[in-house]
Amino acid sequence: MEQDEGRERAVGGPEVGSPAAGVVHSLSQRHETLATVESLTGGLLAASIVEIAGVSGVYQGGLVVYATELKAELAGVPAELLAERGPVDPDVAAALAEGGRRRCGADWGLATTGVAGPEPQDGKPVGLVYVAVAGPKGGEVRQLDLDGGRDHVRSAAVTEALRLLAERIRAADAEDAEAEEAAGTARAAEAGTAGAGRR
Repeated sequence: MEQDEGRERAVGGPEVGSPAAGVVHSLSQRHETLATVESLTGGLLAASIVEIAGVSGVYQGGLVVYATELKAELAGVPAELLAERGPVDPDVAAALAEGGRRRCGADWGLATTGVAGPEPQDGKPVGLVYVAVAGPKGGEVRQLDLDGGRDHVRSAAVTEALRLLAERIRAADAEDAEAEEAAGTARAAEAGTAGAGRR
């Protein structure tokens, strides 16, 4: 057990109530890694992840790309996409997640972009947020329409990004289990055929 600011946790074990802990634990079990790319959350997502004891085997690192041009320069988002759509866009979110995954050499990338307020941005309303995940077998983008002040929008974006990643990991676990079951069935059938041939 490790002590972390007065709370005792098993290394890699989830802390009750922490969405980041569940994700870190699941990725540790899968021996997979994570990178983050953040715009509106400005490092909050990374901070929530590195609070978890035992995270060093999972978290590769992250990028905070608040300025639009850095989304292209550091995260590899196509400049023409940013010019055409602006930074608050589902395709930009997807490109951020994939760019972070590639640039940081991780299995999974997790990204946030949106308008935290207090004013609308480029015609996009306060509370419009996109969170995106990119994984070994593709990705997903989720649109959020969040209420509340700036701090609430940013913290809710972190929670929803982690929730989306957790869902994708569970789906990958289910796919892996199905593939293993199918492989086991195929091996059993082959063994049966081979045995029948020796009679």
